[in-house]
Order: sequence, then C-alpha cells, then structure tokens
Amino acid sequence: SWESQSCGYHGDDGYLYRGPGKSESFGPKFTSGDIIGAGINYIEQLLFFTKNGSLIGAFPKDIKGPLYPTIAVHSQDEELTVNFGKEQFCFDIEGYILEQKMTQQSISDKLYLQPDISHWIVRSYLLHYGYQDTLSSFDAASETDPPANHQTGYGEPPEMYGLSHRKMLRQLIINGDIDSAFKRLEEWYPQVLKDEISVICFLLHSQRFIEYIRAEQLEGAVKYARANLANFLAHKAFEGLLKESVALLAYEKPSESCIGYLLESPQREFVADAVNAAILSTNPKMKDPESCLYSCLEKLLRQLTVCSSELRAFNSDQGDVFLLHKEIYERSRRP
Repeated sequence: SWESQSCGYHGDDGYLYRGPGKSESFGPKFTSGDIIGAGINYIEQLLFFTKNGSLIGAFPKDIKGPLYPTIAVHSQDEELTVNFGKEQFCFDIEGYILEQKMTQQSISDKLYLQPDISHWIVRSYLLHYGYQDTLSSFDAASETDPPANHQTGYGEPPEMYGLSHRKMLRQLIINGDIDSAFKRLEEWYPQVLKDEISVICFLLHSQRFIEYIRAEQLEGAVKYARANLANFLAHKAFEGLLKESVALLAYEKPSESCIGYLLESPQREFVADAVNAAILSTNPKMKDPESCLYSCLEKLLRQLTVCSSELRAFNSDQGDVFLLHKEIYERSRRP
C-alpha cells in the first residue's frame, strides 16, 4: 500500500497510486530502457507524468506540503539514472510551459474589454505625466478628438489638470534647472511649497545640490547644503537620500562612485514625477489625492503583480515568483 500524502506511477501495471487504497488505471506499463518523467503544473495545480518524452496524463495536486522525488526499485542490483535538469529533458518541458501559458492567455483573451481600452490607457499615461507634445502626436496619429473622461463618461479627465504647467516643470527638472522650477511652482502652485520640510521641497533642494555636483561647483554645493538641506537632518524619512547626496562631496569622481546613480537622468525623472504628482493632488476636483501617484497603466500593472503574488501565496508559495519585467518580455516574444 502507498503512504498518505504520496502519489506514484507504477511500472508493473501502469496504475496511479495516490495514498492507501487509492489506485486507478493511468497509463502504459514501463520497464528497462524507458524514461519516466514527473512534473508539477503550478498554474493549474496538477501533477503529471511522462514516458519517453510524451505526456501520459495529469491529475489534481491534492498533496499538501513539500514534495520529495522518490524512486522505488523492484529487485536487488537494479540501477537507474536521474536527471534534475543538469541535462536536457527527454520531455519538451519548455514547450509544455509555453502551451500552458498560451492556454491561460486564451482565457484572458476571451474576457470582454471595450475595443478602444488600450488607446485610452496609453493616452491617460501621457496625460498623467504631462507629456503634452507626445500626447498631441499620439492623438494626431490615431485621428481622435480629445475625449471625455473615460472613467466617468463625461467631463474633462482629471489628468488634464495643469497639463501645460506640468509639461514645462518636467522639462525644467529634466534639464537640471531646479531654480526655475522653484520659481514656477511659487508662481503657479505655491501650496505645493508651503510646507518647507515637505517631501517635494526636500527632493527639489536635494536635486539642486546634486546639480551643483554635476557642474563640479563644489563650493556652491556646500553653501547650498548648509542653507537649504540642514533643516531636513532631523527627519528620519529623508535620512537615506540626504546622506547619499551629501556623500557625493567625498569623491573625486562622484559619477564613478557607488552613489553615482544620483547624477544620472533617472534621478531627475524621479523628482519630476514627484512634482507632477504633487501638482495633480492640488486639483480641487480630485477626490483621492493618493490616486495622483500612479497612472491607470501603473495601477493595472500593480494590480496584476499583487494578484499574481496572492495566487502564489494561495498555492503555498510554490511555482515561479511573478516578475513583471520578465513577463512583459516573454509576452512580447510570443507569436
């Protein structure tokens, strides 16, 4: 008899044994020279067996807890060889994985979505981040008129708020002109800078300090730090970035240091995104200021990531960890 919480494919009779007193006809018999494979389909929570490179069948994985591969031999001096992936499998496991993913994709493809939903998701992304010129080109290429609010069905989308201002401020920050960004914010959205120790003020001041370093104006950087960054020393939330920013002074070639990333374009983009979100949050029609942090596209991708993580947790943390960039790359390569 077989132990509970176990399953096995028996060569003498081709039966599947799934615990004490549980056996059923499953596949062909196997003997010397045959190559038998066993696998787990984490997507559908199935166990499966293969013989000589062909799939025999699958059945529900109702075993809880960890699984341990075990092989039982019949007679004395019997020998066998195992392969846990060091060599190429006889069974086309990569093809099987792709087939399973395509099956899941076909299920998703059957869900009804509005025909133009992809267009509006892209458009809302451009609106959200203030890419006004790209948005105009996008609308011209798609030959569409500026739409009504796609979320509510009427009125102007909330992302239209301050579009031209947000575009200009983004460009100033991307160009490293933080002084002008401060002036424009004071003129257009003074409430964003009202709290002098806010996250936005800290990011802008730290970026202005970084721009001094980029320009190799070390004396100016020191003076600016003393005048504008000292106020943030007492705040734990800013400690990490503040220490790294000031540490740039210690390097002869800061761009080649371990914190050289602060001098690269993505750091400017990070600050520009934060300022953009802060401006959107001042929209009096915005019911939830936190919704300004992410575009519709980013919210969808975050939801996908969370759902995939929850599904894996439901399956006892078994199977591949969902990696968004990997998933997007693999899907882009599928026919």
